[in-house]
Amino acid sequence: MTADDPKPSTVAQALAAAVALGVERLDAQLLLLHALGRAPHDRAWLLAHDTDAMPDAAWAALCAQLSHRLAGEPIAYLLGEKEFHGLALHVDPRVLVPRPDTETLVEWALQCLEGRVAPRVLDLGTGSGAIALALQHARRDAQVDAVDASADALAVAQANAQRLGLPVCFTEANWLDGASSGYTVIASNPPYIAAGDPHLPALRHEPVSALVAGADGLDDIRQIVQNAPGHLAEGGWLLLEHGHDQAAAVRQLLAARGFAEVQSRDDLAGIQRCSGGIWRTVK
Repeated sequence: MTADDPKPSTVAQALAAAVALGVERLDAQLLLLHALGRAPHDRAWLLAHDTDAMPDAAWAALCAQLSHRLAGEPIAYLLGEKEFHGLALHVDPRVLVPRPDTETLVEWALQCLEGRVAPRVLDLGTGSGAIALALQHARRDAQVDAVDASADALAVAQANAQRLGLPVCFTEANWLDGASSGYTVIASNPPYIAAGDPHLPALRHEPVSALVAGADGLDDIRQIVQNAPGHLAEGGWLLLEHGHDQAAAVRQLLAARGFAEVQSRDDLAGIQRCSGGIWRTVK
């Protein structure tokens, strides 16, 4: 479908045309709202205004967006934003799209911060800033630092922080290089997909450097687990998101490095999605 095709007369007809192309109904609604200049949460407006005339400019914009969506581009990139832990984050192809599963990591980190006064937190591989900004929003007393090796990703994260008024400190670095010490929690959603994984083609629109980590997907996690103790406070936690089938391997890495209380947490689908442990200098 292109803008040269016959234009639907009404909003409802435009939505039907989008769905007929094979776009999921929710995605079609969101793209239609975007084309009409409406907020993504305003789906009820579509029902109330289904007989409104479909403007020419909005139809042209919708056609372009539908072509991108049918080519597999994430809906969040097309809308320019993604909600994460109650925050509206701007996203684009410079960063991964934040996933709801990662909220499991945020909730665990917040539990680890309970009872700690003015804790220090480090988010490794921050991308859009999702984890760091969610933690800073929930714990205004915390000092939250975030690092990423990508200057492009940091530009997105810093813009999100400024727009949300959250004082996260961002640094360009490769994992823990140059990081200070004494963190209460170090949290990370690092790359964890194995090179050659059959699911990678479906993620082709997202930055591969934020997805792939060696032959088994654990290269970056190994590096973080090895180096994190030197940057944690006594009794500090290292929390890591990982693949659906990597929990046992990550727990083994943590235990072998000397972490205590090594455990995993389930995501919303009941899959072990995060693993972590506590660092104690006195064993």
